[in-house]
Amino acid sequence: MAIRTPSPAAELVTHSIVDLIGHTPLIRLNRLESEVPAGVELWAKAEWMNPGGSVKDRAAVRMVLEGERSGLLGPGRTILDATSGNTGIAYAMIGAARGYRVALCIPSNVTPERKRILRAYGAELVFTDPLEGSDGAIRYVRTMYEADPGKYFYPDQYNNPANWQAHYDTTGPEILAQTEGRITHFVAGLGTSGTFIGTGRFLQEQLESVQLVSVQPDTALHGLEGLKHMESAIVPGIYDPALADIDMRVGTEESYNFTRRLAVEQGLLVGISSGAALAAAIRVARTLNAGGVIVMLFADGGEKYLSERFWEEPAEGSIIGGVN
Repeated sequence: MAIRTPSPAAELVTHSIVDLIGHTPLIRLNRLESEVPAGVELWAKAEWMNPGGSVKDRAAVRMVLEGERSGLLGPGRTILDATSGNTGIAYAMIGAARGYRVALCIPSNVTPERKRILRAYGAELVFTDPLEGSDGAIRYVRTMYEADPGKYFYPDQYNNPANWQAHYDTTGPEILAQTEGRITHFVAGLGTSGTFIGTGRFLQEQLESVQLVSVQPDTALHGLEGLKHMESAIVPGIYDPALADIDMRVGTEESYNFTRRLAVEQGLLVGISSGAALAAAIRVARTLNAGGVIVMLFADGGEKYLSERFWEEPAEGSIIGGVN
C-alpha cells in the first residue's frame, strides 16, 4: 500500500491547477521484487500524477514563480525555453493558468502526443534539428533570446538553480517522509539533472548512508527521450557529477523492455525513462544481500509515447497471471 503525505488535493478545492503540483504517491513494485534478493523493496515515485503529467511541473512552477518575484517575468513577457517536451508542457500549462504566452524550442522528432498537448495549451512551437536533440534546441533558443531579450523571460532550465531547488524543497522531503526515513537508495535519470541533484542533495544531508544512483544512456546514439548522455551533450550548469555514488549506464532496448513490463506486470503505463530507472534499480538491488529500500523516480506517464513502435513488441520475461 502506498504511503502518502498530506496533500492540498485531499480537500478537492483549489484556486489554481498550479496548487496541485507535488505530493505524488509512492507505489511499491511488489510483482517485480521476485527478481531481486529477499528483503529488497522496490518503490516508484509516481511523478506522472502531477497535473501536467510529469516531474517537470515542480521545477517549472518554481522557475516561473522566481521569475515573477525577481521582476523578470510580468505582463507582456513570453516564457521561452528549450525542452524535449515535459518541461515545455509544464510551462505551457502554468503559463495558461497564470496568463502568459509560452514559446518553446523543441526537437522536431518528439512524439506527436507531446506536440498535440503543447498546442492544446496554446504554446508556440519552434522545431529544431532532430539530429541535434535537446542540444540543438538549447542553441536555437539562445539565439532567439539574444535577438529580443525584452520580449522574453528565459528561465534556462538547464542552468537555473531554481530547477534543483524545487526538488530539494519538495521531492526529497516527500520521499523521506513516505519511506519513514528507511530509504537506502535513490535512483533517477539525468536530463537537466535537476531532479537527481536536488532530491539527492536533500536525502544525502538527511541520511549519510543513502546511496544516490544516477542513470543515463550507455551511448550517444540512444532512444531514451528526456535523458542525456553527458559525455556527448551540452552539460547542464546545475549538474554535479560528484554527487552520484553510482552512475549507471543503461541501453535503449533494455529500457524499452522494462517500460513494457511495468505496464503488463504492475499496471503502470509510464515513460521510457522510468524503464531506464527500473533497469538500473534492479541491477543495484541484485548486489544487495542485507535488504534495502530502493526508490526510483518515474518521471512521466506513457501516454505521450504510445506512437512509439517499441510498444508493438512483447515484454520479455513478464510474469503473467497470479496474485502477488
